[in-house]
Amino acid sequence: MNDTTSLLEIRDLEVEFHVGGTVHRAVQGVSFSLERGRTLGVVGESGCGKSVTSLAIMRLVPQPPGHYAGGQIVFDGQDLLSQPESAMRRLRGGRIGMIFQEPMTSLNPVYTCGTQIEESLKVHSGLTGKAARDRAIEMLDLVGLPSPATRVDDYPHQLSGGQRQRVMIALALANDPDLLIADEPTTALDVTIQAQILDLMGDLRARTGAAVMLVTHDLGVVAQTCDDVVVMYAGRVVEQAPTAALFGDPQHPYTIGLMAAVPRIDTAAGRLATIPGTVPPPWVKQSGCRFASRCPLADAQCRNQDPPLRAVSQGHAVACWKAPIEVAA
Repeated sequence: MNDTTSLLEIRDLEVEFHVGGTVHRAVQGVSFSLERGRTLGVVGESGCGKSVTSLAIMRLVPQPPGHYAGGQIVFDGQDLLSQPESAMRRLRGGRIGMIFQEPMTSLNPVYTCGTQIEESLKVHSGLTGKAARDRAIEMLDLVGLPSPATRVDDYPHQLSGGQRQRVMIALALANDPDLLIADEPTTALDVTIQAQILDLMGDLRARTGAAVMLVTHDLGVVAQTCDDVVVMYAGRVVEQAPTAALFGDPQHPYTIGLMAAVPRIDTAAGRLATIPGTVPPPWVKQSGCRFASRCPLADAQCRNQDPPLRAVSQGHAVACWKAPIEVAA
């Protein structure tokens, strides 16, 4: 999946947090790429490093306690980790938009929602005055906020959680970014609005050729909207493939476990499959595969040797000594 023509390429990214004399390795050797006009889904359970990876792309990992310990983040041919902060300010909100996971802490509480969108438009698109206000109202209407001409003058605390999320999405999309990073963009929204937001993101991609990186827990959303998928576990990429290949023939035992845990109408006795055990904490060093303690296929090699990410078919790579794995129908 790595390609020098890609809009975004992550190469062996390492992000650590130094807390109380302990090193927390949140992202460990992560590599993937994203081409223009495509949507990449990044999935995995809480704590796997998805959100830290997305914040790292924006250069928003707090330092300290965060530390970029290695690797590159190449956006349109430039390594973002080597860029000055002034260059990053021009990219954030302009060519790179981000929908943050928690809108209440992402929106400024002392400015109206419209003012925040208008400021972004002024900095990145040169719009001011009535043109900027009209564009802000247009964006709030596009994301389904009721009475956008009125709500544009509301402060974040005057809106519900779902309404704040829509304002955050409007802010991220206002300047038609080349890359949109969406961190759980539909978490606080009802099903109808979720569909509208996903359609809006798809429209942006179709209209502008933007690339979309969708960070989510929802495998149904991934199957519906993504071209490619990266599966992360304990700070590492364990599998990556085109969406159809991943859902049709998952190869990592963790991915297979995630698929089995998806609710189905024919689930016997109403019981869902589970993955036993817990994710190893990021401050504990261990040899071998990070998933070995929870894996039904693990043997001595798995527990002692870290498996590399290797191809098992065209465009499909997995970090597992046991792959390829025959999955029962």
